[in-house]
Amino acid sequence: MKRLAITSIAAATTAMFTSLAGAQTVLTVSSWLPPSHALSATQKDWCDLLEKNTAGKMKCNILPRGVSAPPGTFDAIKNGLADVSYTVHGYTPGRFVATQMSEFPFLGNSAESISVAFNKIAAKYPEFNAEHQGVKVLTLFTHGPGIVFNTKRPIAKVEDASGLKFRVGGGMVNEIAKTLGMNVTLKPAPESYELLSGGVMDGTLFPAESTESFKIDKIIKYATTFPGGLYNTSFVAIMNQARYDKLSADEKKAVDAISGETYARMFGRAWDKVDLRATALMQANGVQITKADAKFVADVKAKTSPLEAKWVSNAKAAGMKDPAKALAEFRAEIAKQEK
Repeated sequence: MKRLAITSIAAATTAMFTSLAGAQTVLTVSSWLPPSHALSATQKDWCDLLEKNTAGKMKCNILPRGVSAPPGTFDAIKNGLADVSYTVHGYTPGRFVATQMSEFPFLGNSAESISVAFNKIAAKYPEFNAEHQGVKVLTLFTHGPGIVFNTKRPIAKVEDASGLKFRVGGGMVNEIAKTLGMNVTLKPAPESYELLSGGVMDGTLFPAESTESFKIDKIIKYATTFPGGLYNTSFVAIMNQARYDKLSADEKKAVDAISGETYARMFGRAWDKVDLRATALMQANGVQITKADAKFVADVKAKTSPLEAKWVSNAKAAGMKDPAKALAEFRAEIAKQEK
């Protein structure tokens, strides 16, 4: 009888835990960056917040490595290889048009302000969401102000960049760099160390953060900064649409509550923090930093301004009703956020 009672208790306990496990929703989460990177850490913070807000009913299983190389991440999530991740729009050239709005020169000095503004304006225009068929957009965000880095010489005017080979990540930065006469190659950010250390590339366009994250702070010799950044890169955090659709109403509410502007602010603040730390690290390593003067900035504006008109035309052709208005509202919102 005693043995029977113990067996019954064990069976009941197993059934109870099986029931609890079945009641818990686990999202499979992928990152193509190392766990120490600000974006991977922020994605984990989002997961922790989701688990906390749902009292453990929802949680994440963060995979030890990404389910795809960076350029394939969007389709990997769309096809259900993982439930949640993030990617760079420019890694799939020609696929996203509306989101290039966030990549123009001189937009702002803070990843947080630009990212929050990006979400606010995108929420007003359904064309942004329409470009992400097959996934649920959790948030849109950008990195901090784009900087020109190289190993060869100071760049204090447009002509100084001529003849140097630069790695770029794709999207509008590719067009900006070519307009300025740079010799550019489209490569994902994680390949930067190998390209620069081996001399295949002379430089790269990055925010300050990336010199630390991709361990090129001791390779880079020169940096040129611009007020508001030379460019930005558009990112999106995403969930497989079918996975989101299967969530209960309360689960969807929990996901939505920490997405959008909230998640954008999390990404932006994390990036801004590392930008500051990386700038100090560059200075400690003796990187020669050149601040673009008024003449340099004016020359860049003159050369890149046609890209805005081209984007307006392309966005209209892609179905966006008033891209010029959206861009003006975006700039105004960034200015508001930076006050």
